[in-house]
Amino acid sequence: MTRNEAASDTLVIGGGVVGAALAWGLARAGERVTVLDDGDIVLRASRGNFGLVWVQSKGAKMFDYARWTRRSADLWPEFAATIGAETGLDLAYEKPGGIHFMLSETELEAARARNFAMKDVTGPDDYGAEIVDRHELDKIFPGLGPDVIGGSYGHHDGHVNPLKLLRGLHLAMEARGVRYVSNARVEHVSKDGAGFTAETAKGRFSAAKVVLAAGHGTTELAPALGLDMPLRPEKGQILVTERCATRLLPMPTHVLRQTDEGTVLIGDSHENTGYSTASYTPVLTDIARHALRCFPALAALKVVRSWGCVRVLSPDGCPVYHASETCPGAFAIACHSGVTLAAAHAMELADVIASGSFGDRFAAFHPRRFSHAQAH
Repeated sequence: MTRNEAASDTLVIGGGVVGAALAWGLARAGERVTVLDDGDIVLRASRGNFGLVWVQSKGAKMFDYARWTRRSADLWPEFAATIGAETGLDLAYEKPGGIHFMLSETELEAARARNFAMKDVTGPDDYGAEIVDRHELDKIFPGLGPDVIGGSYGHHDGHVNPLKLLRGLHLAMEARGVRYVSNARVEHVSKDGAGFTAETAKGRFSAAKVVLAAGHGTTELAPALGLDMPLRPEKGQILVTERCATRLLPMPTHVLRQTDEGTVLIGDSHENTGYSTASYTPVLTDIARHALRCFPALAALKVVRSWGCVRVLSPDGCPVYHASETCPGAFAIACHSGVTLAAAHAMELADVIASGSFGDRFAAFHPRRFSHAQAH
């Protein structure tokens, strides 16, 4: 195994949206950063997600997560503009708000109760979700199906092209001098004197700090650094229509999103199938059927492709941020909402990691909460 002598302040393991956002943020903070990334054959949620920057319903069972999500949504306009200015790439980010359609009184009452419970969570900042009736929805979405009885409108919701986001982050990393090493699967990471060493097929890399941000790959690497990252896979499938020259959807919904290229993404399956990314017709049929109940005009569009992607979820679905106590300088970051939290990761979490310690700031995201839950 050869030793790579290029000096770095921090190794970031994982080059998806989470790792790339942190790497760019660390470089922005003045650090020398090396990103060690696996090949594109890995389970890369960054290339298979829906592209929502979503606030409503996030953190209903963990208010710190709700506040952190809202903080990221507030940072997104500046974040997108900064990445665009540094790379010349438009991320196709928009913040028109978002709608969660309700097809039954039970769903509507549950949403109303959730919005009421969440209205004061963000303190002086408005949670920004309100119930809208069918009459109001018809003004926003002409052509809704008869089964839609109302919805929840989130003022702070938006969407982005996730492929352009990932590309933009990598271009921005390069512009700031981040060293990106592809096809460098990390086989082992360890404490090495005052720093850390990661062993890969492309050599051995060392730095003063290390950040594990490799999605499901983080779970295997974490124990060697005194880190605990309990993660579980969940598959989601997506249908994609042909491009439509007209704007059918003025804003994203929780199951439908029209992209900047004109296609419509249709999704929202939640499947316990392990690490499988296979697409199955019965699930896709259910997805399509639900979409047509919401917006029958989609029946005129051809479906051109579909895919399955594996989400990165903790036991409670909320982020896990862990700073090692036995190996100071080692961090592990994992979350399902990598796109929504990209701005906060890049513009705030990276600065905290650069300082070398979380302190008490992210105590709510510590994995000890899972052992506490089991104890009770």
